[in-house]
Amino acid sequence: MPLDPQAEDFLRQQRLAGNKVWELMTPFEARDAARTFKPFSGKPEAVASLDHLFIPGPTADLPLWIYRPKQDLEALQPALIYFHGSGWVVSNIETADPFSRSLANRSGCVIIAVNYQKAPEHKFPLPFDDCYAATEWVFNNSTDLRIDPARIGVLGDSAGGNLAAAVALKARDQKGPAIKLQVLIYPAVAYAWDTPSYLANAEGYGLQRAGMIYFWNHYIHQPSDASNPYFSPLSAKDHSGLPPAFIVAAEYDPLCDDAENYARKLEMAGVKVKFSLYRGMIHGFLWMAGVFDQSRALIDEIAQQVKIGLAD
Repeated sequence: MPLDPQAEDFLRQQRLAGNKVWELMTPFEARDAARTFKPFSGKPEAVASLDHLFIPGPTADLPLWIYRPKQDLEALQPALIYFHGSGWVVSNIETADPFSRSLANRSGCVIIAVNYQKAPEHKFPLPFDDCYAATEWVFNNSTDLRIDPARIGVLGDSAGGNLAAAVALKARDQKGPAIKLQVLIYPAVAYAWDTPSYLANAEGYGLQRAGMIYFWNHYIHQPSDASNPYFSPLSAKDHSGLPPAFIVAAEYDPLCDDAENYARKLEMAGVKVKFSLYRGMIHGFLWMAGVFDQSRALIDEIAQQVKIGLAD
């Protein structure tokens, strides 16, 4: 399918504005640039409540933002623990705030957004360790949080999809938190960049092949990390026994094959998988509900799949 007209116009506007691609910026410049993308998310929706708190992490206190779509009810609510994307380097839970609000309202779930520490200052495994610790904390404090420990999933987009997949792997390996669902939106699950989608979408579609190499190389700490399944989840020797998954890919995205390959790997291991390919779309469109019709459609589809996956 041709590039979606809204995506084509967005990319043209970015070129006309002279915006640099990620790999030509320092991490500090990239973080400043990411703030300019927030208006593309659309107007933030009201939620019933938003709590800001800090929890103890392995090496630092971690900020959590907890979005409640409903007023306090007697019944415990389902929840999603959300790890945001942007290459383990760039963004934060504030950048993802409009998306978190929209998903809370559409899914009826409590959304718990985790602000893990970022590379390159904090390389692997620190961001991953933060996310796993936050997941354990949510399960251990589910009563106080008024959420149902039997209906908790993990969610991540891009680098956050990597973290969510890795958290699900470790929880299985260590018989840890009983994660009920994993939602992976164009996840970066393989430390490799020579798949057909990496080569076909190497330049001109926002996130570039060189950009992913830039991000991976900021995240990696030592060469042996490349074969660590918590760094590169596709490399795990066994994918059986993992939570059911909803996995999304964008057609004009270097990571398109990562998502499809991971879905196939899980299915071969006997894991229930729903895979959805968004034709004509580019990487990052999840956060662009103010620009793309397909972004709003994706949020609705995530909400639908979450309602199914976290049902009683």
